[in-house]
Amino acid sequence: MFQGTGSGVGKSIIVAAFCRALKRRGIRVAPFKAQNMALNSFVTADGKEMGRAQVFQAEACGLVPDVRMNPVLLKPSADSTSQVILMGQARGHLSAVSYYERSRIHWDVVTRAYDSLAKDYEVIVMEGAGSPAEINLQKTDIVNMKMAEYAGAPVIIVSDIDRGGVFASLKGTFDLVRPRHRSLIKAFLINKFRGDVRLLEPGIEMFGQIVPVPVLGVLPWFRDIHVDEEDGVFVKRLTSKDHTLADLEIAVIRLPRISNFTDFSPFSFEPGVGIKIVANPQEAAGCHMIIIPGTKATTSDLAFLRDRGWFEWLERFVCGDGLIVGICGGYQMLGQEIVDEYGTDGRAGTYKGLSLLPVHTVMAPEKTLRQVRFGLFNPALSLQEMEIQGYEIHMGRTWCKEECEGLGQGLGPEIGVFDEKRGVLGTYIHGIFENDTFRSALLNLVRRRHGMKEVSSSFNYKRFKALQFDLLADWFEGACDMESLIGILYGH
Repeated sequence: MFQGTGSGVGKSIIVAAFCRALKRRGIRVAPFKAQNMALNSFVTADGKEMGRAQVFQAEACGLVPDVRMNPVLLKPSADSTSQVILMGQARGHLSAVSYYERSRIHWDVVTRAYDSLAKDYEVIVMEGAGSPAEINLQKTDIVNMKMAEYAGAPVIIVSDIDRGGVFASLKGTFDLVRPRHRSLIKAFLINKFRGDVRLLEPGIEMFGQIVPVPVLGVLPWFRDIHVDEEDGVFVKRLTSKDHTLADLEIAVIRLPRISNFTDFSPFSFEPGVGIKIVANPQEAAGCHMIIIPGTKATTSDLAFLRDRGWFEWLERFVCGDGLIVGICGGYQMLGQEIVDEYGTDGRAGTYKGLSLLPVHTVMAPEKTLRQVRFGLFNPALSLQEMEIQGYEIHMGRTWCKEECEGLGQGLGPEIGVFDEKRGVLGTYIHGIFENDTFRSALLNLVRRRHGMKEVSSSFNYKRFKALQFDLLADWFEGACDMESLIGILYGH
């Protein structure tokens, strides 16, 4: 199990890297995280919801995502309230206090999932959450040391040196872990190092005299490997990207409760395309396409758009040559109204939408969870039929009271709506931009609307992702004592 001195130290990526390294050695390996808190989720083939981080790790193992890999998913819906997903099914919203009061119930869920998964694989690589040194949470913890103890898993503690105080954070974590759990800690890893590692070596040697646990690797900061990342890290990377070579600019509105931010990740690797995250209309000046992403709180984020002046700005934007795309909650916002009679999404009431598409949405307590695959033919996008794969995660049903154009021939508003004349497209399909032909056709539509030359793209996103897993494993193996880690894994 890889645990961390805090959130964001790189545990998820390191688990994926180690999994890939083991897979390349012919070991049947699977990832596991007992409890994940994230708004970035995925739907499995059997209609279950799980965190994207474990999906990424499963892909590193060459596996189809399985909800047993992430039995508990918490999706924050307010500052102290989350929707609780158990084994892929929503079980209501709970406050933090109420959730921890149910820790015994959730413990039974995660141990059953682990036991079932462990029967099918030679090795399980587990990920912790936050830090095991949160002394106020240790009693109800189900994801860190208690889980490692249950599985009999040796623990590797990861720390982020870029934050500073790496040795203090490692020592503090070691000291604050419950005494009976310290023997589980077999090694430390230092992540996100910049510079000459020889300058750090004296510190590692001195640290070994203070804490009887070896440092088995100093992982360098990388910029040339592209992986699924946490929301804040991903946003920071996009914002800092050099846009000087981009001829087509995309702005993604950063909603307060943005979800499934990886939906638009494929655009960031397209040659000649710049993408940035924006909160205010002024930051979107000069962009050719606007994306309104998914959200965990559609009606409150709709109020955010109104308060920030987006309503008026987007109305002017469609009067020009720009294109607006809404995904999931963003699709619902593009419509005429959202009716939430029972307060499913927040406060009960009827909310006026952006009125950029002729659709209406009624919220419902049942969540739609399914993978989809369909043929899409729309001459405005492409003269060839496109095969589309993706998945749906949403509350509510959307329809048109009047005649409207679907995303393609034979497709209705339950999939999406495309107003070619105004340049507004809305869809419920997450992952739609991972379809190379659709993404390329959409970008060329934007170029045509702005009088730009079309580009024939040969970029294959799935092949690109597969390459990144191997680069990630190379990065990990090149900086760690891999043989010692495998020795620890097998109890040597």
